[in-house]
Amino acid sequence: MADACIFLMEAINFKNTYKSDQKEIRNTHINIGTGEDVSIKELAELIKQVVGYNGDLVFNTSRPDGTLKKLTDVSKLNSFGWKHIVDLEEGIRKMYQWYVEY
Repeated sequence: MADACIFLMEAINFKNTYKSDQKEIRNTHINIGTGEDVSIKELAELIKQVVGYNGDLVFNTSRPDGTLKKLTDVSKLNSFGWKHIVDLEEGIRKMYQWYVEY
């Protein structure tokens, strides 16, 4: 995320985040992410694997599921020339390694 923020601050003018013919400036937000979808279950299983947890994952199915998809649209950021260089698994591994060392 920090890499994307620095890229945007150094390379992108705010005027490039919206269409110049708009009467009202709206939707200037820029999503940061990989653009790859992952479910909560898949994320939990990935973390379990990375940290070497051998226990069971238990999901409370009596509770509402909430939003099933939370995929972030990163097309605007990609159109400016930025693309993630660390995927989710590598990021989790790096964060866990940092946590264990410190």
